[in-house]
Amino acid sequence: MRSLMFKTLKEDIQTVFSKDPAAKSVIEVIFCYPGLHAIWMNKIAHFFWMHKFLFIGRYISHVNRWLTGIEIHPGAKIGRRFFIDHGMGVVIGETAEIGDDVLLYQGVVLGGRSFEKKKRHPTLGDNVVVGAGAVILGPVNIGEGAKIGAGSVILQDVPSGATAVGVPGKIKMGLSAKLMEDLEHGKIPDPIFSTIQFMIEEQEKLAKRVKVLESQGSNFSN
Repeated sequence: MRSLMFKTLKEDIQTVFSKDPAAKSVIEVIFCYPGLHAIWMNKIAHFFWMHKFLFIGRYISHVNRWLTGIEIHPGAKIGRRFFIDHGMGVVIGETAEIGDDVLLYQGVVLGGRSFEKKKRHPTLGDNVVVGAGAVILGPVNIGEGAKIGAGSVILQDVPSGATAVGVPGKIKMGLSAKLMEDLEHGKIPDPIFSTIQFMIEEQEKLAKRVKVLESQGSNFSN
């Protein structure tokens, strides 16, 4: 039991090094990473929650939020090698499920859209990346290896390997996952901006055609 606990702690520390190039030493990671602290405290809270010590689990999660700025309900199910980068403002709801090797950035919300006592929070598959400030609401499924762009609002399922961006989120199949892996969220296309840009270009084309027609009409009248 003790060896398993130390193995898990070591794995969590190694996960920080693999997902944050700013990590310099084990001491720094242990003492200066609130995302890691939040995950460790949640493991304790979840243990009590699963053994029906509901108040203790909830109170530990409350203290966790006060210390780290990260709110994880003790009922949430979280896989291995999970990492929250920076983390301030992250909220993970009671019935949320998170797979292995998932990466969340600051301000991410895995929230609900119902008051019913049932599955009402998102399920994230393995290797999912969720960008800063993204909000995923309801019992939606985010498939394995999917990427959620920064600031997106996701209200529907996202297929495995796809990237979703925008408000509400639009699914972009075939978009290079490397953009998200390299943290280049700014290079992910915004579908709303793309639509507005298309309308402006079409308007400019129409304006040029009208100018040509007016010029031709003027020449004809002369």
